[in-house]
Amino acid sequence: MKKVYASMLLLGLAYHTGMAQEQPHDTLMTNRTYKINEVVVTGARNETDVRHLSQTVSVIGRAQIERSMQPSLLPVLTEQIPGLFVTSRGVMGYGVSNGAAGSISLRGLSGGSARLMVMIDGHPQYAGIFGHPISDAYQSFLAERVEVLRGPASVLYGSNAMGGVINIVTRKMKEDGVNTNIHAGYGSYNTLETEVTNRIRKGRFSSVVSGSYNRTDGHRADMEFEQYGGYAKLGYEVTDNWNLRGDVDVTHFNASYPGPVSAPLLDGDQRITRGMTSFALENNYQKTSGAISFFYNWGDHWINDGYTPSAGEGPQDDRFLSHDNMMGISLYQSMQLFKGNRITLGFDWFRYGGRAWNEYVSGEKVGTTSDLVDKHEDELAGYVDLRQEIRSWLTFNAGLRVDHHSRVGTEWVPQAGLAFHLPHTIELKASASKGFRYPILREMYMFPPQNPNLQPESMWNYELAFSQRLMNGQLTYGVNVFYIDGKNLIQTLPNPNGSGMLNQNSGHIENAGVELQAAYRINRRWSVDGNYSYLHMKNPVIAAPEHKLYAGMNFSQGRWNVSTGLQYIAGLYTQVDPDVTENFVLWNLRAAFHANRWLDVWARGENLLAQKYEINAGYPMPRATVTAGVNINF
Repeated sequence: MKKVYASMLLLGLAYHTGMAQEQPHDTLMTNRTYKINEVVVTGARNETDVRHLSQTVSVIGRAQIERSMQPSLLPVLTEQIPGLFVTSRGVMGYGVSNGAAGSISLRGLSGGSARLMVMIDGHPQYAGIFGHPISDAYQSFLAERVEVLRGPASVLYGSNAMGGVINIVTRKMKEDGVNTNIHAGYGSYNTLETEVTNRIRKGRFSSVVSGSYNRTDGHRADMEFEQYGGYAKLGYEVTDNWNLRGDVDVTHFNASYPGPVSAPLLDGDQRITRGMTSFALENNYQKTSGAISFFYNWGDHWINDGYTPSAGEGPQDDRFLSHDNMMGISLYQSMQLFKGNRITLGFDWFRYGGRAWNEYVSGEKVGTTSDLVDKHEDELAGYVDLRQEIRSWLTFNAGLRVDHHSRVGTEWVPQAGLAFHLPHTIELKASASKGFRYPILREMYMFPPQNPNLQPESMWNYELAFSQRLMNGQLTYGVNVFYIDGKNLIQTLPNPNGSGMLNQNSGHIENAGVELQAAYRINRRWSVDGNYSYLHMKNPVIAAPEHKLYAGMNFSQGRWNVSTGLQYIAGLYTQVDPDVTENFVLWNLRAAFHANRWLDVWARGENLLAQKYEINAGYPMPRATVTAGVNINF
């Protein structure tokens, strides 16, 4: 496996070289919820001016991703997207299973509970059996930009998008030439991060090839993490209106987790491989555009859950193994029937599932296996999304999805909204949208308290959003107010018809909140940005802070670029029943020096106030850490 990934890492170096580094295309704003004429794809399937969407889409551009100097995309999103929070437990790596971090929550709805979807180029990326995103698979070298839709996106993307979506739009070369970048850094706790990316565009052909290797000893004993990753995408413009592309992404990581400090764990080890591939044929005409695409995601998990000597436990007799997969076909076409109109018709077919089993390596059952689940289920859906400009100052949006599950039945999913384009570059938006998710295989068939009779969860999100652009675009700001009403949430409760516990559709949520953000380009050298979110939950959940504030500043002059940011977290539940909350302030600092045409030297400091805090209960986070390295461009 190491040889395979080492080969992928070196592949970028073997390509042609010879052009200077491409200048970042997004240097004015680090994070934009509203920007005049900004085009996004997540909220409507086709390229759409964000002003005409009634839902909120935040965009993180490539320049901001590069300035963060992070191998993972998730720390950037935690800082820049109000209402979004990602759990962590160490210097690098999130892991899976017991004690894992990387749970992504948005407005109190967690991807760990399959209520938030991560996509790559519009294709769902959740694990086929467990239904949640795999956080270690979302690396920075993938992304040209990241679009985050806050609020339900089930009309376009189906189950698991009930709380919102994170869409990673992969990189591409815009102009003819060859560009190669090498990123390498070393820091605290013997942490190493490396990446090689090569991009080519020649005529109608384009390619992106990336490879990475990251590792750390961790800030606690038995907390090592090691990761190999590779990505390749090929594209060919068949004609001026038709484009063909295909890509593959594979990541493998080895992780150890030491257990909570109060009960140290031994042999908590994981070996995980995740992969995805997709093929798409796209068309783009003046009045119509669309695509047909096929995707396939897979994962292999090997887990030793370890043991706690202080509790009198001995080594585990078995190992958990699983192979899951998800495949799908998406077809959509967007048409402009008359002036100011846009209608999108789409069709989705998803098939997901897999096999999980225990393999006994010692004890009385040594050499045998025990199946936990071996099952696949299907989701078939059609949808329509309508956008109509009623006047120059008003856009109407509406959508409807009819979604059929092979076991559960049919779900109807509507949404509607208005976008007002008012004087003084003011945008006012109002929307009501339904989100839903089908119960996942783990909840229905794996481990007590499984229940095969579970029904879908559903929720309604009601939202008002206000934004304005001032001083010829130097200053932008916005505020969102939302209310979430959810029912039939799956909870583990005492079995009403017998002994023990049982998964049941008994939960109800009422979440409400306010989100603010602003960005100000003071002059050519200085810019500042910030965001704040307040979340009120009738029933608090872990990893969804009540208050989340970020304030950042960027300075650029000559060969220097320096950025810094403060993040304040308050009312973060690390445990419920009994409730345990955390409050903390994190200060991060990043600097880069452009030594010459092909060399940048950089340094990154995190938690420089050396705060003592936890995000996962029992897993103290590292104090101040420093990483430094070089970027080579040719």
